[in-house]
Amino acid sequence: MAQNRILDDMARLFTDAAGMAQGVRREAEGVMKAQLERLIRDMDVVSREEFEAVREMAVLAREENERLAARIAALEARMGASSGD
Repeated sequence: MAQNRILDDMARLFTDAAGMAQGVRREAEGVMKAQLERLIRDMDVVSREEFEAVREMAVLAREENERLAARIAALEARMGASSGD
């Protein structure tokens, strides 16, 4: 009977230790997450939405530049053709 009590006490001790370890792990994860969020905020990193918006603006600007370059080339070709007359 005394041996069962010892085993029960040891089982309870291990259960308590495991619960305490999980609590410490959760606390450490919370602290790490808060520190990482603060680090990212301090680094002034852009959000995904901001990046995508600027990327879309760059694509549109590149397309507009290509259209304008084609118009300039066409105008120059017409001017060259008309000055050759």
